[in-house]
Amino acid sequence: MTTAALHTPPTTALLEVRDLKKHFPVRVRGKEQTLYAVDGVSFTINRGETLGVIGESGCGKSTVARLVVGLMKPSGGAVEIDGGDIWARGAEGRERRLGLQMVFQDPASSMDPRRTVGQAIAEPLRARQARTTNERIAEVLSLVGLKPEMAGRMPHQLSGGQQQRAAIARSLIADPSLVVHDESIASLDISIQAQILNLIVDLQDRLGVSYLFISHDLAAVQAISHRIVVMYLGEIVEAATAEQFVARPLHPYSVALRASALTPDPRIERHRESVVLEGDVPSPLNPPSGCRFRTRCPLAQKICEEIKPALAPAGDGRMVACHFPGEAKLTMQELPR
Repeated sequence: MTTAALHTPPTTALLEVRDLKKHFPVRVRGKEQTLYAVDGVSFTINRGETLGVIGESGCGKSTVARLVVGLMKPSGGAVEIDGGDIWARGAEGRERRLGLQMVFQDPASSMDPRRTVGQAIAEPLRARQARTTNERIAEVLSLVGLKPEMAGRMPHQLSGGQQQRAAIARSLIADPSLVVHDESIASLDISIQAQILNLIVDLQDRLGVSYLFISHDLAAVQAISHRIVVMYLGEIVEAATAEQFVARPLHPYSVALRASALTPDPRIERHRESVVLEGDVPSPLNPPSGCRFRTRCPLAQKICEEIKPALAPAGDGRMVACHFPGEAKLTMQELPR
């Protein structure tokens, strides 16, 4: 597969996320508490770039996705596209948000079963009050590898892979500058996943669209991303190029994620000792003091409990939030000759 990670990352900023927060007030046993779903996340996405986001379930990835496209308002921080706030008042803010589209995990549930595929694809244009033409619907269907006549079918008449292609067509019909993929291949068969990943990369090459690609599948994130950020318990703990991350992750959590990812080489799988994370992810209602990963980290010391590590430069443009970056090692024996 041709991968975005093999290309030189673009450098013209499109989207800027600064100190983004989403805190939910909740009541537990009659007591008011705060759930820290996203807590101070910052990143940029350049034009024509794919930024991958990886992390365990519950780390805040999907909340970030919804904040970026404007499906929910943040508790703090800012999301800007082309230097403008997506929550600016009036038509200006609405138009910016329409330039941010999203592809969801389950294509069947993201489409109205009472509408045809063509009507579902045209939805973003109706939000913009723009005139929808059959020619434009046929154009985006062809872009994603579907026949134009599929516009007249109902969503349930399409296979899972075809439904996701139609969802991608819907995300592109209004010519967005950024598309967020939130676990968009997770519900598909393995063979279909590869086809959709290839399609995503091909569309970026042809259209210049930027992506925020969110997944728990590290192999998929590595395959199509220019840069990767790792999230843990609502925070970013590492940011690096895809090549840097594959070669040498620095944060202990990143090392564990990298070591747990399957490799297609059976020799490596036979001779590898997996790095296993111990314990459960702490509750976002009561995150640990200092470093939030310290309760599961094999390197944790007193300073990790007392002082929260900042996301700081670690050389060659990468960032890491750790008091002991690079000291956790991938435990892999030398391959047999």
